[in-house]
Amino acid sequence: MNKKAENIIVGISVGDLNGIGSEVILKTFEDSRMLEMCTPVIFANAKILSFVKKSFTSTVQFHGVDKLDQVLPGKVNVLNLWREGVDINFGVNDEKIGEYAVKSFLAATKALKDGEIDVLVTAPINKYNIQSEDFKFPGHTDYLDQELEGNALMMMVQDNLRVGLLTDHVPLNEVTSNLTEELITRKIETIRKSLIQDFSIVKPKIAVLGLNPHAGDGGVIGKEDDLVLKPTIKKIFESGTMVFGPFPADGFFGSSQYEKYDAVVATYHDQGLIPFKTLSFGKGVNYTAGLNRVRTSPDHGTAFDIAGKDMADFNSFKEAVYLAIDIYRSRNQYEEISQKPLKIKEKQL
Repeated sequence: MNKKAENIIVGISVGDLNGIGSEVILKTFEDSRMLEMCTPVIFANAKILSFVKKSFTSTVQFHGVDKLDQVLPGKVNVLNLWREGVDINFGVNDEKIGEYAVKSFLAATKALKDGEIDVLVTAPINKYNIQSEDFKFPGHTDYLDQELEGNALMMMVQDNLRVGLLTDHVPLNEVTSNLTEELITRKIETIRKSLIQDFSIVKPKIAVLGLNPHAGDGGVIGKEDDLVLKPTIKKIFESGTMVFGPFPADGFFGSSQYEKYDAVVATYHDQGLIPFKTLSFGKGVNYTAGLNRVRTSPDHGTAFDIAGKDMADFNSFKEAVYLAIDIYRSRNQYEEISQKPLKIKEKQL
């Protein structure tokens, strides 16, 4: 592939074509300065994206390619994964459209695994219409966890606010049974490593939120915080990781305690995402930490209610592209620094 060393290739899965994914993708690259820092490759079909352009004013020009070795820097590249026409009906939940969303995602993931793209940014999918005999995953993260090396962890990011989850897409009545010492230890270690290699934080400080109201209030409101979270956090801290808690979740964000830490760990999905989305002002990013490849996505869904109406805010998707680039560079820098001591020893020998 013809690319400059500093020009990162950003693979983009198109998401649900009846949603706002393709709109936010195109709006992001309306700004030609984006092409100075990355080379986008949209896994879809150029004719489909031309149709989407007609739903709002756009000056984006595509460079259609049939193979990834035809991708050009300085262009918005579209890899034509299919040739047939696709019926787009904005705002409609369509299983056939779900099939194309999966096709785009699987092809982009393979390219990521094979090193043909540097990072992956995924546009929103509909978790219902992507289900089939060939794809039985709740979403992007679960499939990536299977296909890539490492252990996936959902981390929401907006500037210095980072919120990781001990459990993500788990029903509330199953959260308690999932919170084991092994899971807590593994997830916090994943976050610690990510903060070091992905965000260049040398000695990260991590806060953990309690499961129950008031973190159990000494066992009066549930015993999980005292019996599971506290002893596990204590053991992790004694091993050298700067982890603290569990903190009562209700006042943690309102009192700005989160600003004292490099990451906050929530015990379940809504405990972390509600305050995060409130504070991130539509610029939050969903980052899949813990894997050997970089994947980000916007922090919103398909937004069928506004699809095709030129109303979609593209800032979260744009921030997802920025973050993927930043993390890719940070990882490369970390690997370079980590390898230098070995080179010095070899020279001394």
